[in-house]
Amino acid sequence: MLDVHRLRVLRAVAEHGSFNRAAAAMLLTPSAVSQHIAALERSVGHPVAVRSPRGVTLTEAGRLLVEAAEAISAELDQVRHAIDRLASVRQRLTLATFTSGGRHLLPQALPRFVAAYPEVELTVLEAEPEAALAMVRGGGADLAVAYAFDGPLPLPPGVAWTPLLDDPLWLVLPPGHPLAGREALGPDELGGARWVLGCLRTEAFLRRYAEQAGFELRVAASTTDYFFAQTLVGAGVGVALVPQVCLAPPAGCTAVRVEPPVPPRHIGLLGPVRHRAQPYAQSLADALRAAAAPAAGEPTAGPADVADAARTTRSTGRAPG
Repeated sequence: MLDVHRLRVLRAVAEHGSFNRAAAAMLLTPSAVSQHIAALERSVGHPVAVRSPRGVTLTEAGRLLVEAAEAISAELDQVRHAIDRLASVRQRLTLATFTSGGRHLLPQALPRFVAAYPEVELTVLEAEPEAALAMVRGGGADLAVAYAFDGPLPLPPGVAWTPLLDDPLWLVLPPGHPLAGREALGPDELGGARWVLGCLRTEAFLRRYAEQAGFELRVAASTTDYFFAQTLVGAGVGVALVPQVCLAPPAGCTAVRVEPPVPPRHIGLLGPVRHRAQPYAQSLADALRAAAAPAAGEPTAGPADVADAARTTRSTGRAPG
C-alpha cells in the first residue's frame, strides 16, 4: 500500500526541483527526504526520481505518483472542510464566482436556493477562474462559476467542469464610428483602432487574435471592469470587446456582433468530483443551471435583442433600461 506521507514528499520534490529545497519546505532533513523516496521506490518497484547536478527529474512512474498525490491531497482537503462543517450548528455552503457571471446568474439562482434551504449559511466569494479553481480543489469553495475563452479551463484531478452557457462577444464602438452601421465585424477590421480592455483575459485573447491576424494591438486603457470599459468607449477613448452578459453600451455607442470564427466566452461550473453527493451543493448547481437556461416558453435574450438595444441607443441617444 502506498504511504500518503511519502507521496507528499515526492510531490514536494517535484514542486521544488531538489531534495534539499523539498526538505526545507517540509521541515525535514535532506537525508529523511532521500529515505522516503527510496522507500517509495521499493514499494512501487520502480525508480521515481533521478538526481543530477541540475536538480531532480521525475521518471514516468514518478509523474504518475505525483498526479495521484495531488488528487489525494485535494480529496483530503475537501474531507477536512466537510468534517469542519459537521461540527457547525448550521450547514455552510461557499460559492465562488467572477463578477459578471455572478451579476448575470445569481439574481435568479440564489432566491430559489435560499427559499428552499433557509437553514444553509451561504457565502459568496468573488474570484477569477484560476483562484476559484484552486478554492474548489482545496475545499475552500463548494462550487465556482468560472469562464474561459478557449474552451474549458485545464482541470486538475478531482475537479469537474459543467457547461452553463456560451457568452457571445460583441464590439462596442464609440459615437460616430464609421463602422457603426455594420451588422457584424471581425476584430481585425478594427486593427488600427485603440482598444479599451475590460479584463486581463480579454487582453490575452485579443493579443493572440492580433498576432494571428497580423495587426498590432494598441491599448488605450486597461481595466478590470467591462462596464467601466464601455464608459471609456462612450467617452471616445477607443473600442472594446465585450461579452454579451456585460453589454451595456452608453448613449450614442453601438454594439456590433463579432463575426465567426471568433469563439464565445464559455461560462461553466466548477465542482469537486464527489464519491458521495452533497445535496446542498447539488441543489445550488441545479439552480445555477436553471438560471443559465431560458425558461420554457420564454424568448431568449440573444444577439438580435442586443442588436435592437444597440440600435435604440444609437438612434435615440438613450441607453435602454
